[in-house]
Amino acid sequence: MTGLPIILVIDDEVRSQESLKRVLAEEFEVLTASSPAEAETLLEGEMVHAILCDQRMPHCTGVEFLKTVRARWPDPVRMIISGFSDSDDIIAGINEAGIYQYITKPWNPEQLVATVKGAVQLYQLQRENQNASIEMRVAASALEQVVAGKRRALKSRYDFERIVHAEDSPMAEAIGLARKIAVYDISVLLTGESGTGKELLARAIHYNSHRADKPFVVENCGALPDQLLESELFGCKKGAFTGAYEDRIGLFEQANGGTIFLDEVGETSPAFQVKLLRVLQEGEIRPLGARLTRKVDVRVIAATNRNPEDEVEAKRFRRDLYYRLAAFRLHLPPLRTRPTDIPLLAHLLLGETMKAFGKPIQGFSDAVLSRLRAHDWPGNVREMQNEIQRMVALADGQILDVDLLSQALRPADLPEPCGEAALAGTLRERVETLEEQVIREALGRHHWNISRVADELGLSRVGLRGKLQRYGLERMN
Repeated sequence: MTGLPIILVIDDEVRSQESLKRVLAEEFEVLTASSPAEAETLLEGEMVHAILCDQRMPHCTGVEFLKTVRARWPDPVRMIISGFSDSDDIIAGINEAGIYQYITKPWNPEQLVATVKGAVQLYQLQRENQNASIEMRVAASALEQVVAGKRRALKSRYDFERIVHAEDSPMAEAIGLARKIAVYDISVLLTGESGTGKELLARAIHYNSHRADKPFVVENCGALPDQLLESELFGCKKGAFTGAYEDRIGLFEQANGGTIFLDEVGETSPAFQVKLLRVLQEGEIRPLGARLTRKVDVRVIAATNRNPEDEVEAKRFRRDLYYRLAAFRLHLPPLRTRPTDIPLLAHLLLGETMKAFGKPIQGFSDAVLSRLRAHDWPGNVREMQNEIQRMVALADGQILDVDLLSQALRPADLPEPCGEAALAGTLRERVETLEEQVIREALGRHHWNISRVADELGLSRVGLRGKLQRYGLERMN
């Protein structure tokens, strides 16, 4: 093969075949056939770019043959050559046979070559379009598979079973209720302290609902002033306010069909609450600067670390908006009320931190786990995550021990305890050293709660304070 475009010439007259071949041979590779049967044999084995067929042949017309070709080999571009007064018959069959060009005899060599070149170019364009279409279908199918895989991964990642808690944990009740209402298209209000996992539970609700294949978007309502928050949630038109340099699609519209999570909704102003209430009531938004509203179908899950009833009574939060958001209310308990969850969470966070830092750690010492269980965790899970990341970053060995704990968790946010070398001197000095050691340990266990330490040691608060002054045990901030 020469690599040139392949042209099939069909003519029952050998002299006509040779003439056509001689003119076309400089630009194309030319195959010839004297009958339709011979042409079909060549088409079975060759990838032909264009077919040039004489109209008058012994057993059928060129148009009739090209109708057959179109059904079996649709790719080659088909052309007819005729020198007789049968053009009306040809024109009548052109559409049905899919004929590209009707060439009359006697033909002009230059025009013939130009016409065949046009046919080849059409063939190549058709093939390119076919390939592009196939590639687009393959790409679309691959993209669908990727998206479906990501959705499955997200659904697995945010399954209720993946929310770490012990069987006897207060968290179990909240998760059980969330599982029951996830399938129903109602708004949910999550309450609880910061860091208790409200966004994690909101994602679990979304990915276990019929909206799981649609977007889940998040906005922290306490982080933006009203105008920017309104633009973020509802969108805006170019020029709606200073800094609005282009049209912007809001998160409600981006979440259409899915779920929007409004974190810290209790931080919003009364003016903004009116606009949010309208969206929830009417199911439509109006971007800033726009005249027309747009319908949206969005499930709203909101969260606040405030007590919503107190906020309503204090008139800082609209009562009607509260009832719109709290079709179902769930409270997430703080970590200090979940002592059985603490070791499980600690090991989970350790695994995540090791992966993120690329640093292998075997685990925690018993003393560290004891300190983790005893701590109040005012920052909840986020505070624990920070603590564990700090320990892993500082660790030189394979076990995380108490010397890596931050000042807030170390048994001595105090000076270092006395060792055996300090037990020297007279009996009185030794007794005082041991007494100081016992007080240090009690202070560490009870996080400097003087009343609890005094009760444990059988001392009055005044007596205990006297000993603290005596031994110079001043709390380190």
